[in-house]
Amino acid sequence: MSCLFSVSTSLNRMTSVSLHSNLISSSFDHGPGLGPEFAFLLPLRCLGSAKFSYRRCVGGRFFRLARRPTIKCEFKTLSEEQQVRRCSPLLESVLLPSDNIPDSGDWKAVPDIWKSSAEKYGDRIALVDPYHDPPSELTYKQLEQQILEFSEGLRVVGLKPDEKLALFADNSCRWLVADQGIMATGAINVVRGTRSSNEELLHIYNHSESVALVVDNPDFFNRIAETFISRASIKFIILLWGEKSGITSKVTEDIAVFSFKETIELGRESHQKLINSHKEGLNCIYEAINSDDIATLVYTSGTTGNPKGVMLTHQNLLHQIRNFWDMVPAVPGDRFLSMLPSWHAYERAAEYFIFTCGVEQVYTSVQNLKEDLKHYQPHYLIAVPLVYETLYRGIQKQISASSTARKLVALTFIKISLEYMEFKRICEGKFLARNPNQPPFLVMFEWLLARIICAILWPLHILGSKLVYSKILSAIGISKAGISGGGSLPLYVDRFFEAIGVQLQNGYGLTEASPVVAARRPACNVLGSVGHPLRDTEVKVVDSETDEILPSGSKGIIKVRGPQVMKGYFKNPSATKQVLDKDGWLNTGDIGWISPNHSRGRSCRCGGVIVLEGRAKDTIVLTTGENVEPSEIEEAALQSNLIQQIVIIGQDQRRLGAIIVPNKEEIAKKLSILDADSSEFSKEKMTNLLRTELQTWTSECSFHIGPILIADAPFMIDGGLMTPTMKIRRDKVIAKYSDQIAELYK
Repeated sequence: MSCLFSVSTSLNRMTSVSLHSNLISSSFDHGPGLGPEFAFLLPLRCLGSAKFSYRRCVGGRFFRLARRPTIKCEFKTLSEEQQVRRCSPLLESVLLPSDNIPDSGDWKAVPDIWKSSAEKYGDRIALVDPYHDPPSELTYKQLEQQILEFSEGLRVVGLKPDEKLALFADNSCRWLVADQGIMATGAINVVRGTRSSNEELLHIYNHSESVALVVDNPDFFNRIAETFISRASIKFIILLWGEKSGITSKVTEDIAVFSFKETIELGRESHQKLINSHKEGLNCIYEAINSDDIATLVYTSGTTGNPKGVMLTHQNLLHQIRNFWDMVPAVPGDRFLSMLPSWHAYERAAEYFIFTCGVEQVYTSVQNLKEDLKHYQPHYLIAVPLVYETLYRGIQKQISASSTARKLVALTFIKISLEYMEFKRICEGKFLARNPNQPPFLVMFEWLLARIICAILWPLHILGSKLVYSKILSAIGISKAGISGGGSLPLYVDRFFEAIGVQLQNGYGLTEASPVVAARRPACNVLGSVGHPLRDTEVKVVDSETDEILPSGSKGIIKVRGPQVMKGYFKNPSATKQVLDKDGWLNTGDIGWISPNHSRGRSCRCGGVIVLEGRAKDTIVLTTGENVEPSEIEEAALQSNLIQQIVIIGQDQRRLGAIIVPNKEEIAKKLSILDADSSEFSKEKMTNLLRTELQTWTSECSFHIGPILIADAPFMIDGGLMTPTMKIRRDKVIAKYSDQIAELYK
C-alpha cells in the first residue's frame, strides 16, 4: 500500500486532507483509522458521492478511474461561520461545479427562472412600481441581481435552509424580490397580506413555526408589534419599505431590524466574496434545492374556518409556469397590469410565468386601476371576477349618464352585438349545452340559420365597434385578453365583454392545486365554462355519496390529479386525508360537470370543457328537501344596478331569503330622491323596490326569493366579511346577521 496525505490549513477557511491510494480492496473505512491526531477534521461534510462497489467513504467522495480504481477522499472542516449552502442550481450556477449545472431551460427550483430570463431579456424592463417611495423600474438583469443579493443577505443575517420566514406584505417589486430571495436560500416562505387581522397573522406565524419576519413597512409593523412581540419568537425583522426610524415600538430593542437596502448591501458584499473565493478554487459546500422541496406555505384565505397551511413544492409551481403559455401566449414586450395580492396563489403563479416571457409588469391598485388602464394600455389584465364586474358597472354607468340619443345608440349596438356573438358561437360549435343531441337535419338547419343571421348582423356589429366600442377600449386597454380566476365569472359580464371586443378567459383552480386546474384557451374560448384542464392534469366528476365516476354531462363533485396538487396541509394530516386520497386525487369540493363530446352541431367544439355550478358546502337545503345552489340566483340578481352585494340564505327554512347591500345612489335616482341619506329614503321603500327588482332579474331561476334583509354596511375585507381576493365569506355574513335572520323568518 502506498499513500499520500496532503494537509492544508488557513484561517477562516476549510481544512482539507486528500488521500490517494491504488489499493484494491472490498472494504475501506477511513473513519477510526485516521487516529486522534486528525481529530480536528471533525465534523466532516460530504462534498458529493458516486455510486461505488466499495464501502461508502463517509465524509468523502469517490472517483472511479480506468479498471483499477483510484480512490480520492477529500475532507473539509467548516469554520463556525461557514455552513452548507442550499441554493437554486441554475440561479447560482456561477458558484457550483460545472457537472452540477442544469441546462438553461431545465429548471429545478422556481428561482432558476430568473437566470434564464436575465440571459434572454437582459435590459428589457421587467417591473414598473410607480406608487411606492421611491418609484421603481427594474430590468431583467437588475431583478435577477437583486434576488441574488437579497437571498445572500438573508443567509448573512442568519436564515438557514428549511426554516420558515414569514413574508407579510402587499404586492410590490420588493415583495417579488423577497419572495424569490427566500426561496433561493432553500428556506420556506410563509405569505400573507397586510389586510389580515393581527390575530390571524399571529396564528399563521406561530402555526407555521416561522423564525423571523419580513414586513411591508414600519407602519404595518407598528400595528402588529404588540400582538407579536409577547407571543411569538422572532430572530430578526426586515422592512421592505421605509426606514427603521419609523418603528415606534421599543419592544424590538432585543431584535435585529434590517431595512431592504441593508439586506441587499449585506448580500452584495457577501456574494462578491463568494465569487472571489470561487475564482481562487475554494468552492463552497452546497446542496441543490430539490424540485420536491417545499417552496412556500400558503394559508388558504378560506370562506369558512381557520386558514390551513397549503404546502406547495417547487415542482408544483414549475408545472404552472411551464403550462400557462397555452392560455396566455405572451410575447416579449407585452404589458401586464398587476393588482391582486402577490401572495395569492393565482397572482403568484401568473407572475412567475409572465416573467419567463419577457413581459413588462406594472403594479397598480383598486384605487388606481381606472387611471392605469387608460395610461398603460395593458395587453393583459389578470384579475378576479369582481374587477370585471366593476368595470362592467362603470361602463354601464357612463352609458346611462350620457345624452338620450347617445344612450339609445350605444344600447342598441350592444344588443345587436350580443345577438351577433350568440349566433357566431353556434356557427363555430362553441355554444355550451349539457345535452345538445339534435337530429342531423335540425343541426344543419340551425347552422345555416345562424350563418344567415351572422351575415346580416355583422356589418352592424362592425359599425358599433367603430362608433361605440372603440371609445370603451381606448379607456380600458386589455387589447389581448382579460384573465379571470379566483371565483365565478358571471355570464352576463362574460357576454358583454365578448360583444364589445374584449376577450375574457375564465380559469379554475384552488390554492391546493397551485392553483390552476383548467382555463379557457384563446382558440377555444367557450363562454360559461372554465375551459379544458391544463396539460398533465386529470379531472373526473364523481357522485357525492358513492364516489362513483359519473359520465360526461352529469353533475357531481370535481376531483383533480396532477403535478400541481399540493403535498398536503402543514401539521394537519387529518385535513389532508379528507381532501387527498392515497391515489393522489384531490377533492375540490366544487360541483360541476364535463361537457360531452359531439361530432357536429352547436357544441361540437365544447367537448371536455369543465362547467362549475357552485360549492358543495354552499348548497342550501330547504325543509322541503330541495337543494339550492345559491350562486346561480346571486349572479342573476347582481345584474341589477340597484344591488351592490347579495347573499342568499335559507338553510333549514321553507323558502329562500336574501341579505342585500343596496346601491343607495342608484336607488335614490330610481325613487327621485336627491339625498340618499334623507328621511324619505326609508327601508320600507327600499325593500319594496328591491323585491320588485329581484323578481325581474331572477324570474328565470328555479327558485325565488322570499324575505329580504337589508345590510347596514357593505361587506368588506377589513371587516372580515370578504377574503383578500374579494369573495364574500358567506358563513361570516350569516353569523353577523344571525339575530336579524331569525327575526326575518318568524
